[in-house]
Amino acid sequence: MKKIINVVEDEKDLNELVKSYLEKEDYVVNSYLTFDEAYSHLDDYCDLWILDIMLDDKSGFDLIEEIKARNQNTPVVFMSARDKEFDRIIGLEKGSDDYITKPFSPKELVLRINAIMKRVYKDDNRIEINGYSIDEQQRIVYKGNQQIELTTKEFDLMMLFVRNKGTAFLRNQILERIWDENYYGSDRVVDDTLRRLRKKMPELNIQTIYGFGYRLG
Repeated sequence: MKKIINVVEDEKDLNELVKSYLEKEDYVVNSYLTFDEAYSHLDDYCDLWILDIMLDDKSGFDLIEEIKARNQNTPVVFMSARDKEFDRIIGLEKGSDDYITKPFSPKELVLRINAIMKRVYKDDNRIEINGYSIDEQQRIVYKGNQQIELTTKEFDLMMLFVRNKGTAFLRNQILERIWDENYYGSDRVVDDTLRRLRKKMPELNIQTIYGFGYRLG
């Protein structure tokens, strides 16, 4: 599964160069030239940000605060022409994972990014589907950088469909798999749980097959 990197750099040529090198490493790269452009995509899912410090009248320091406010665990790398210890300290205090000074070798940047990715996502086996990111081990669902709160049964029902995409299930089959064969309540619990799941994850393409049941399309 390809990792997504957002590059925020106002020097267009450098931005395109970094993007090109990272894409050769099989990353998906979104490039932004201004603070405002990057800010408008803060809620899109991203595995790592690369930020220039100087961005118009604002800075990468402002941007990292917004990134960390949405997801404290998202790694951030600063790149800057200012090789000052003060900037490095501020970057670390705000939660950056690395700081690289311009001019730099694009190959060196790639090596540093690869090292961070391996460290941060060494146990990551997220499932990407319909715009959602599912961490099955931690039982957490993300839309962009926002976590979606699911109950135990909502998560189990979602995973039944995700693991069996394209397979149609009768209500009774769902009941047996999620609530087990010893469940004695009403089978309407399936519909109620599915209704809540659809409300929380409206883009998850769970289809109703009238007269039969449900499937993830």
